[in-house]
Amino acid sequence: MGFEVVYQGIRLTPAQIVAAAVDEDVHVVGLSVLSGSHMNLVPEVLDGLRAAGLGEVPVVVGGIVPPSDAEALTALGVAAVFTPKDYGLTEIMRGIVQIVRTANGLDRA
Repeated sequence: MGFEVVYQGIRLTPAQIVAAAVDEDVHVVGLSVLSGSHMNLVPEVLDGLRAAGLGEVPVVVGGIVPPSDAEALTALGVAAVFTPKDYGLTEIMRGIVQIVRTANGLDRA
């Protein structure tokens, strides 16, 4: 798919994630949250990205996220939420590519 993945490790703070996004000039931020803390951590990352001038960078979330939380995260600005029911890797990657294309005005009219 042409992705360059910059893996920063596990258990990062929202501030560390935002700093990495700024330093690496990313096109998308992917968060995997398996601790159940997605409703606390993801909004902090979104707020941090906006404060750093990266509010237009899409954020995708993966993990065990109940449907009602997925809806709430989407309402906060998360571009997509992937859960264990989303196991088609090719479809997920295509979806992320489309999210990046849309965010950067690269959709064909």
